[in-house]
Amino acid sequence: MAQRLALQRLLSLPARGSLASHGRALGTSAGRRSTFNVQDGSDFQDRVVNSPKPVVVDFHAQWCGPCKILGPRLEKLVAKLEGKVLMAKVDIDDHTDLAIEYEVSAVPTVLAMKNGDVVDKFVGIKDEDQLEAFLKKLIGA
Repeated sequence: MAQRLALQRLLSLPARGSLASHGRALGTSAGRRSTFNVQDGSDFQDRVVNSPKPVVVDFHAQWCGPCKILGPRLEKLVAKLEGKVLMAKVDIDDHTDLAIEYEVSAVPTVLAMKNGDVVDKFVGIKDEDQLEAFLKKLIGA
């Protein structure tokens, strides 16, 4: 618990120099950051369901080994798309309600969402070629 509080304090500090802010960015101040952690149900509604851009939703858990491999791999590919798609990270232990609502029964589970609808999904780990194909299908490339 003390570690979580220390982390929350650290994440709430203002950015220094050219480093990006670690806190939740609002409005257009999100800058070039295309990956974000979902804070709660209303945050998910605002930033994922109501997003004008396609969103990849990574349901993961800190204790999940495959999630630790897939997450960074997926983040790197989303960043390469330079804002054409966003990535929302949802920790299933913190947001059990969202995991239940989207029928997540195993992690990692990745959803592709457009206009608030799930248009594609996979469970488990994928290699970079498979992830690129998944993302290209989502953005229509």
